[in-house]
Amino acid sequence: MEEGVIVDEEGLDVIYWRILENGYAARESLEARAFSNGSDDRQQGQASSPAWPNAQNQPLTWPPPPPELAEKKSLPPPQPPNPGGLVESLTSQNPGNGKHVSLEPLRCGKAVANANHSMTRNKTDDGSFSFNFDGDLMEALFGYVATNRKSPKGERKTGPIPQIFILETQKSQDIAIVLKSLRITRREIIDALNEGEGLNAETLEKLCRVAPTREEESEILGFAGDPTRLADAESFLFHILKSIPSAFSRFNAMLFRSNYTPEIGQLNESLLTLEQACNELRGQRLLMKLADAVLKAGNRMNEGTSRGDAQAFGLTALTKLSDVKSIDGKTTLLHFVVHEVVRAEGKRCVSNRDLNLSKNDSQTSSTACSHYDKEKDYIMLGLPVVGGLSSEFTNAKKAAMIDCDALSTTCSILSSQASEIRKFVAQCTAAGGGRFATKMKVFLDIAEREIKAAKVEHTRVMELVKRTADYYQAGASNSRSWQPLQLFVITMDFLGLVDRVCVEIASNLQNKKLEGPTAGSSSLTEEPQRRAVRFPKIPANFLSQQGKSNPSGFSNYT
Repeated sequence: MEEGVIVDEEGLDVIYWRILENGYAARESLEARAFSNGSDDRQQGQASSPAWPNAQNQPLTWPPPPPELAEKKSLPPPQPPNPGGLVESLTSQNPGNGKHVSLEPLRCGKAVANANHSMTRNKTDDGSFSFNFDGDLMEALFGYVATNRKSPKGERKTGPIPQIFILETQKSQDIAIVLKSLRITRREIIDALNEGEGLNAETLEKLCRVAPTREEESEILGFAGDPTRLADAESFLFHILKSIPSAFSRFNAMLFRSNYTPEIGQLNESLLTLEQACNELRGQRLLMKLADAVLKAGNRMNEGTSRGDAQAFGLTALTKLSDVKSIDGKTTLLHFVVHEVVRAEGKRCVSNRDLNLSKNDSQTSSTACSHYDKEKDYIMLGLPVVGGLSSEFTNAKKAAMIDCDALSTTCSILSSQASEIRKFVAQCTAAGGGRFATKMKVFLDIAEREIKAAKVEHTRVMELVKRTADYYQAGASNSRSWQPLQLFVITMDFLGLVDRVCVEIASNLQNKKLEGPTAGSSSLTEEPQRRAVRFPKIPANFLSQQGKSNPSGFSNYT
């Protein structure tokens, strides 16, 4: 049995064949014959070295090779003929360098042969079925060389063209990030600069943040290279400044106009709040009564000392009343003052109620009610009046949260910015500013009038605040440590303490109600003595007396 292959070797067609005995190759040399394909100018082929490995199952010896083939033992084995189609394209990728090509491994389980049972392998081994693969074709199909070969075109590809940075690299990257968040084209920005409108406050604020310095602006405008090679930040600045050299000054002017309306509105609202807060402090009768009670209590406790017979007291003393303890330590001066004011307000409510009743009914009511019930009625009627006092100072509460320094500097800052923009608009007008200059001039005319009016209003309101502070404490505004809006802060803190004391009084009254009338009857006689124990020098009805000392500002305020 013979098997052969024809190969084109050095211009000659060479045929190799071998003789198979019982399906196995005999150990003999591979004969080669070269023949011409019809051309006279071809040379005679020479036999090359064998291309197949020796069979090990035949004890045959190889004949000595021809002498003339000794020099060609290092040549690679000849390739099989190309049958065409897919085989031809794949086998053409074989490098043909004579090296062993690794094939992709087949991931399958390896089974152990069973000697006691016949298998398909026994049929193929006995020669009844013979099948051989083309090794070169398998290398071309499943070899690593074919799959890992790189395309020559990929090696010729060049990297991206490097960008040109004019600014510092980190600053350029930061500006590029801000510009990507704008979501607006350069054309739209340039149109807005020419028209003087079309950009919201957020966009204008971001554009003002990326403004270059004068040196950076000069370097960008002086760039003479290819603009397409500039980095993102430099490219944006280059095109914007080339179109409108004063672009960032216009951004600042447009941002001022965008923020002006809320700022001037906030200023006017704060001034109005301060004026109404002063009116609340001036017109609230109950707050004056609390202040008068504190002054009288202090004069009574300081009677006979150099601090007695005071005409006024420091406003900060209102927040320190809770620190003054009674002799037995069970109450404070703040609790005592609030309790007496609550009782006085309740008594006034009862008097007003009795005026609406007939004289006989009033006598029947007064005789039927015990002294304890009357005192209890006074407290019950007075608590809602005093306890809800802080709710009547809504504007004073707002005034306490106003930043006095920011309020004082807002007018000057707005005026200074408007003046600078006015100069810039004049330069734009001289250079042909177009619609931008026209619209900004109209805006500045209105803004300057409003700022001037706000300055006048600010002066008037702050004078009112000063007079209100002197009303509660004479000469308070002349102190070096005086803060204009401190009056509202102290007042709200004091009213917060009053509310807390009213809650405690109501809680104690509820507990006494649960104890029953026995406890109430005993408290009838103990109540005056209990107050005397707290402050022995203070009479029980001192609020009803006409003291000689009144806050000087109370009667002089107009």
